[in-house]
Amino acid sequence: QVQLMESGGGRVQPGGSLRLSCVPSGNSLYINAMGWYRQAPGQERELVARIIRGGFSDVEDSVKGRFFISRDGTDKTTIYLQMNNLKPEDTAVYYCNMVMSDSSVFWGQGTQVTVSS
Repeated sequence: QVQLMESGGGRVQPGGSLRLSCVPSGNSLYINAMGWYRQAPGQERELVARIIRGGFSDVEDSVKGRFFISRDGTDKTTIYLQMNNLKPEDTAVYYCNMVMSDSSVFWGQGTQVTVSS
């Protein structure tokens, strides 16, 4: 079992920046992929950025050049989402996600990001 603890959400003005963090606890030894999803009111949850075992990472087209995913920690399982030049359309609940080697999936509780003047 893996528990994911997210932090770093909040309210920011357009053009501002935030950094989200996700720290796993429990048996995080066999993580295959880690990522960030977001869900705006009335919309489907969508992938924002992901990083897989070996270090390959990618981000969704609408945030490319503004959002950056990275990992850190002793076993490189803490992940971050650096969000720059935030826009009102980035407003959503952001969820950390991890996929294990046995295909089990774990989600964080979500952290609200609000971009508003």
